[in-house]
Amino acid sequence: MLRALVAIWLIWGLNWVVMKTANNYFPPILFVTWRFGTGALILLAVAYWRKIPLPDKKFLPWIFLSGICLIVLNNIAAQVGMQSISAGMAAVLNYTAPLWTAILAHFTLNEKLTRRKVTGIFLALIGLYVLMGLQGVDDLTAAFVIIAGAMIMAVSNILVKLKLSKCDMIQLTTWQMVFGALTLVIYSSLVPQGEINWCVESVLFVIYNGALASALAFFLWNVVLTHLQAGTASIATLVAPAVGVIGGVIFLGEPFTAHIVLGIVLIFAGIILVANLKR
Repeated sequence: MLRALVAIWLIWGLNWVVMKTANNYFPPILFVTWRFGTGALILLAVAYWRKIPLPDKKFLPWIFLSGICLIVLNNIAAQVGMQSISAGMAAVLNYTAPLWTAILAHFTLNEKLTRRKVTGIFLALIGLYVLMGLQGVDDLTAAFVIIAGAMIMAVSNILVKLKLSKCDMIQLTTWQMVFGALTLVIYSSLVPQGEINWCVESVLFVIYNGALASALAFFLWNVVLTHLQAGTASIATLVAPAVGVIGGVIFLGEPFTAHIVLGIVLIFAGIILVANLKR
């Protein structure tokens, strides 16, 4: 599981740099549509090559629901919210998903919210807030939209644990992404999104996001989620924004400050508290 988590941290962490640069070439929701559309096509090709059958009918409603939550609603909420608040604060609010996952898991999965676990979660969230530069929120409506998206992602995590843990992981990831991508294509077709600046760079951004940040990383996430407690797996994803900030320092020349160091230390301290819980 550690190797899968490290891959997720690197792929999703560095994707912050990719997505930030991709905004110069794509309208936000169109980029999400191309990202998950490409990821869905790649996973369908893998499923065909490996002769993986369609999911059992009993899984389909839950795959559809979890895909809409994880792929569509969470990402649209984040993109809409970022129109009026900073990307850093949007990330802080979106990464409250581990808190909501832990709360829901307490009531649905018998994953007890112990004092140590709650302390670890809040420590990591405070670290994330510090990491992003102690930014304020000017638009409360946008903030609540992003938090709602984080809650919806938490619902998807619980659905996977409750209803889909026995589903083949390639089946699960493929059809989550297919249902999500189709919904995004319909939405983007009905609502004007603007123009795409197609060039070598924009194609590479789609390939990275489709093949790595979507197809591979979401497959690995589903594997991790089915093998670890939902709260533990979710809080572990907070390493990704730390990797993203470091990636911004290395690749975009962004400043490396004391609050970045403090934020990373707090995040890892929180994760260690949660990960050391007895199961």
